[in-house]
Amino acid sequence: MSIVFNSSSERARIWSARFTQLLPDLPFRTIDDRSSRADVEFLVTWKNPPGLLESFPNLKVVFSTGAGVDQFEPEGFPDHLKLVRMIEPGLSSGMAEFVLMAVLMLRRDMIAYAEQQRRKEWKFLGIRPATATRVGVMGLGEMGQAALAALAPMGFALSGWSRNRREIAGVSCHAGIEELPHFLGGSDILVCLLPLTGETRGILNAANLSLLPQGACLVQVGRGPHLVDADLIAALDSGRLGAALVDVLEPEPPAPEHPFWSHPRILYTPHVASTIQPASSADVVIENILRFRRNEPMIGLVDLSRGY
Repeated sequence: MSIVFNSSSERARIWSARFTQLLPDLPFRTIDDRSSRADVEFLVTWKNPPGLLESFPNLKVVFSTGAGVDQFEPEGFPDHLKLVRMIEPGLSSGMAEFVLMAVLMLRRDMIAYAEQQRRKEWKFLGIRPATATRVGVMGLGEMGQAALAALAPMGFALSGWSRNRREIAGVSCHAGIEELPHFLGGSDILVCLLPLTGETRGILNAANLSLLPQGACLVQVGRGPHLVDADLIAALDSGRLGAALVDVLEPEPPAPEHPFWSHPRILYTPHVASTIQPASSADVVIENILRFRRNEPMIGLVDLSRGY
């Protein structure tokens, strides 16, 4: 049996070296290798290549190169295949760093100061202490918890919301749709780190954004389809929300006429919040392959019925 890697040639070089060192009995091939694929048992990829099932008739596990798996459309994923999302230390630490930066920028009005600079306006906007700022994180998986851990030393009042109940020290946790309004009402800065499912698609809409405190800010680092773009624009233009830092959109990149490019209260970054580190992510997949061989649970195994 063998493994096929579908990513850049630079990453393939690093992954190949790790597999040669740590799992030498498993042949490592790239997606460009046109030899027979009948022996391929594992596939590492960001998206399904065309003709997935026809090309890899004996495939057993698909490993995503990212934390998200909505690009695979899990609800239609074949039952006999296992889908595993990437849970890698560098991915979580990178996201935690980005969220901390974003929250600090919004709390200290850096988007407003940047706009003042463009207008050549010199004006002090005041400083609100971290202890008087409530930060709410939507999504309490690995990256959500890493973000909360990074924020905690700053003294923010922290809360979290997820589909199922969680208990996190120092965090006021909410669960389920019935507790969402209370959670949103207590979030001066809202961070979206949810997985994308049928239930979370469009969750950052006019109705839910209106539940945030007056002047609240948004950090959107989940998935593009979580956000209804026009609803965010309306909330910002009306003054209901103060500012937003948006790292993910649908589609990417946005069209040249998309209002996010020039909106004075939006800082838009090109999906750069976090990325996997090649060597450590290879090690994660190797560990999961060893777990698969031992009939042990794989880390990041997706529940296809839930989509994450």
